[in-house]
Amino acid sequence: MDFRLDRLATLYLVLPFLRLAKGSEASIPILMYHSISEDDESNVHPYYRTKTSPAMFAAQVKSLHESGYKTCSVAAALQQVQSPAGGKLVGITFDDGYRNFYRHAFPVLNQYGFSATVFLPTAYIGENSVQFKGTDCLTWSEVRELSRHGIVFGSHTVTHPQLHGLSVAKIQEEVVNSRKAIEEILGCAVDSFAYPYAFPQTDNDFKTMLRDSLHQAGYQNGVCTVVGRVNRSSEPLFMERLPVNSCDDTPLFKAKLAGAYDWIGKSQYIAKTLKAKSTKLSLANSDTHQGGENARASR
Repeated sequence: MDFRLDRLATLYLVLPFLRLAKGSEASIPILMYHSISEDDESNVHPYYRTKTSPAMFAAQVKSLHESGYKTCSVAAALQQVQSPAGGKLVGITFDDGYRNFYRHAFPVLNQYGFSATVFLPTAYIGENSVQFKGTDCLTWSEVRELSRHGIVFGSHTVTHPQLHGLSVAKIQEEVVNSRKAIEEILGCAVDSFAYPYAFPQTDNDFKTMLRDSLHQAGYQNGVCTVVGRVNRSSEPLFMERLPVNSCDDTPLFKAKLAGAYDWIGKSQYIAKTLKAKSTKLSLANSDTHQGGENARASR
């Protein structure tokens, strides 16, 4: 197994502390999967891998079942943390709409009576299979079939762009048209949205604009790549998730569910905030210096 500092800290520092702590707020883990395949990712650091082997996925779902978890939708997870009703709930989500969900993930989920939410980049979902990042995606026929069996579908934009930096008009086009395409195929409302790529959680102006655009498009809830479990302070349209891949063995997988991995999200937020402040200070100093140079040059 590849050495992982995050695994070491989670299992031997954070988890023991959580076991000693008494009481905690209601939290729901929402798992973030992408591709269920045997594709090689040995050249990628374990934290950044997005593929989970069919065997590892089956083991993880079996672990959830044996631990007494029931699956819930993204909307239900949000409702549960606002008004806890008891029981062990977990949300299972899949980004990018890969066809291997149909082949490898759905049969395992169905075996245990579990459901999941699949987020579709609709430009890559067609009557025939289209590839995204070199991997086949679901067809609309498969989407309809899965929907009939309880799989929930949400939007992952149309073309899967990095929204941060796009114009408001382009963002609205991405979130409106993707939702419309799925609703036309399934004949039901699409309420959930998943942000593609790393979420710019420290850019408050962007978050406000995106939140407004999603509300206007009709979305009621959403998830992003911020690491953690959903709780009462989570933003309904930008809820946290727990990334999962083939490197998540049983101890680490269970620790994530228990909340021992939430420190990653908090640490990343602090690091991004400090970086943003440092950049802002550097720009301010640069402007001040440039202003002084211009003043001296004008004498």
